Amino acid sequence: MKRNILITGGAGFIGSHVVELMVRKYPDYHIVTLDKLTYAGSHDNLTEVADAPNHTFVEGDITDAELVADIFARYAIDGVMHLAAESHVDRSISAPMVFAQNNILGTITLLEAARKAWSGNYEGKRFHHISTDEVYGALSLDGGKFTEETRYAPHSPYSASKASSDHFVRAYHDTYGMPTVITNCSNNYGERQYPEKLIPLFVDNIVCRRPLPVYGTGQNIRDWLYVGDHAHALDLVFHKAKDGETYNIGGNNEWTNIDLVKELIRVVDSELGNPEGYSNDLITYVEDRAGHDLRYAIDTTKIERDLGWHAETSFEDGLRRCVRWYLNNRKWVEEALQRK
Repeated sequence: MKRNILITGGAGFIGSHVVELMVRKYPDYHIVTLDKLTYAGSHDNLTEVADAPNHTFVEGDITDAELVADIFARYAIDGVMHLAAESHVDRSISAPMVFAQNNILGTITLLEAARKAWSGNYEGKRFHHISTDEVYGALSLDGGKFTEETRYAPHSPYSASKASSDHFVRAYHDTYGMPTVITNCSNNYGERQYPEKLIPLFVDNIVCRRPLPVYGTGQNIRDWLYVGDHAHALDLVFHKAKDGETYNIGGNNEWTNIDLVKELIRVVDSELGNPEGYSNDLITYVEDRAGHDLRYAIDTTKIERDLGWHAETSFEDGLRRCVRWYLNNRKWVEEALQRK
């Protein structure tokens, strides 16, 4: 079946991987990418599909109601994969209104455009909202894992904005019958991630012999998911999940921040031909971040049971692949860092 799918934030990190997958896997689909091309998004992230006949790029803002409505009408959009979001916690602490504007109002703008364009005829339609595990708050060191039933308890302006957008998506399902699905993912890593995030930032710092700032004592724990595995999960949920469902997507791959940094140092030094431990002296402990959640961990039982998905990329393979990409694409990193 031919489909016309709008992917928001498709020139960003996760979004570009989803766009590539969908364009290549479904040649009969028309994939429309909408991206504002802020600091985290770039045409460079879509070079592999730039000339694909089934892909159209639109530069624009998801809060622009007139533009979004025009896209729905012009391209007869029948599916949305909504990834556009401000996502850096530190930036949300210094500029919370930007996160409220883009993550909350932007989501509502898309939902309204879909509701009006589809006019209650929801057969064959789907609105897939991509969210984060941070909406659940924090876990204790022995506090189990987040499930789809975990109570929301966001602690940062970023996670609060994503929690709000999740609630609006569910409200449109319950109020208007819109066929929505939500996915909440753990920390992604991989190629083309803007180098303000831990892994690409620290790879660059190691190369340049700059300090590696570790918050607090480095004991905060995160679950790490390779972006390619995440993209495949999103494809599966978009096509196979039941309306109104939520799925948690994780890597079953927990690391303390300090252990992750040491592993990253080991891999980067190995790739650079440095002696083992050569860059350990770059580790610098800094004041902890405000509202810093102790631990995130995703229970993937539901998506494994219902849809047969599981993360396939081992962390060793994924991390080395990721590091090699950043080392081999220094120009991309340098140009990305010029976008503030």
